[in-house]
Amino acid sequence: MTDVTATTATTPQGPPTGLEFEVVGAEPIEYAAAPGVRFRLGVTEPQGREIYTIALSAQIQIDPARRTYDDETRERLVELFGAPERWSATTHSFQWAHVQALVPSFTGSTEFTLDVPCTYDLEVAASKYFYSLPDGEVPLTFHFNGTVMYAGEQERLQVVLVPWSCSAPWRMPVEIWTRTIANHYPAGGWIRLHQDTLGALLHNKARQGDYSFDETVRRLLGEEGG
Repeated sequence: MTDVTATTATTPQGPPTGLEFEVVGAEPIEYAAAPGVRFRLGVTEPQGREIYTIALSAQIQIDPARRTYDDETRERLVELFGAPERWSATTHSFQWAHVQALVPSFTGSTEFTLDVPCTYDLEVAASKYFYSLPDGEVPLTFHFNGTVMYAGEQERLQVVLVPWSCSAPWRMPVEIWTRTIANHYPAGGWIRLHQDTLGALLHNKARQGDYSFDETVRRLLGEEGG
């Protein structure tokens, strides 16, 4: 007669404190009213708890000190970081975006998306930085917080905070941002002007008979035909 030993599956005890996040990829959001990048991320709960959902908040930072720059790019970035000899003290991380997402239920691991809006306003530090990079990658760090709803003892709903230590570095190809902006502003750009400045520019355009604002600005810059 063969002995049969019965085993009973046990539910992991305690809150899920070991969440692990990673960035899987990114692409421009197509057919959107405004430009944006859609990031694909993965999350793992290694102890096998049943996660009902995660109300997630992600702060995305740009880490300029984590890449190299040629002389031409350094010149473009003078307004952000000052003279190149000061960069060791001025290239601090700065925020690009702060976005939220609901991660669906899972056990073990799953993937989800984060949609990050983009602007071509060159008075915004992140846009100015992206615009100044001719190629290569943008070093990013995703910092996460929020609340995790999970199955506790006897399948009771439990809530715990996402640990502040949860973060994920990633290098975004510059061409993703370039394609995102080009989808909405092909061969063009955008700058914000004070109402008085815009009125004066419109008056100058009409007085000179320019056919476009491009022609007016080039003329005022002394670059007709450039």
